[in-house]
Amino acid sequence: MRPRSLTAFGFLAPYLLIFASFWLWPIIYSFYLSFMSTRRLPWTFNPKMTWGRVVQDPAFYNALENTLTILAIQVPVMLFLATLLAVMLNSTLLRARGLIRFAFFAPVVIGEAAYAAVFRLMFNTEFGVINKVIESVGLPPVEWFSNPDAAMALIIMAVTWRWVGYNAIIILAGLQSIPQDVYEAATLDRVSPRQQFLYITLPLLKPVILFCLVLSVIGSMQLFAEPYLITNVGGPGGATETLGLYLYRQAFLNLNFGYASAVAYTIAALAVMISALNLWIGRDKT
Repeated sequence: MRPRSLTAFGFLAPYLLIFASFWLWPIIYSFYLSFMSTRRLPWTFNPKMTWGRVVQDPAFYNALENTLTILAIQVPVMLFLATLLAVMLNSTLLRARGLIRFAFFAPVVIGEAAYAAVFRLMFNTEFGVINKVIESVGLPPVEWFSNPDAAMALIIMAVTWRWVGYNAIIILAGLQSIPQDVYEAATLDRVSPRQQFLYITLPLLKPVILFCLVLSVIGSMQLFAEPYLITNVGGPGGATETLGLYLYRQAFLNLNFGYASAVAYTIAALAVMISALNLWIGRDKT
């Protein structure tokens, strides 16, 4: 090996060491744990107690159903709102665009515990502002934390509020990369703004939206903070327990590290499969 290469690896060595210690080794070790029964000492090799339980555990399937429900509803709604928001933020008629863009991006910066506390107060059954508005129009108050459907809707609204601005900024960057010559030519050809959006903007934004979709799928499969903080660890009765929360409960509450590792790899495999499916559906067929 040439001295120059040795020098380069010398500079990379601290990063590679940290990477191997805190990222690569935990991945390898958790895969090893996924085949071990860790409920009692000494740990024993018993895949039936880990991988076998994954395919038979009703609680796992409940968490999987909740996660897929959130993914199927929240992600499309969020991307739709993010696209509309990006178009509005890209308007030349908008004043103080920098301040407004930051305002929509701010929820990502806010700590999860802080915004979860705000949502719990806003949706409080007795004195929350949301139920006060509902009662003001003559409707009965909603039991946001004891009704399973209402609790799921609350989680979806909270996640959408937190991430719609983040995705809008990414889509906005894609909008600003579209050459203005395309729109000028379309205007000269008397193409309406609606047709320009449908047949020019959306097709050219497809790679960016697909990127946001894949990130959102991965994030939804790992969703933890909102059901843990807002609906009291996945309540009511596990109605909002997600795969990420179920993994946490098995690993750190039940101390069942072997089974939790199997669940973690199952989550990763599902995220890869769904993301690959989205990429395949959204591929450029030309």
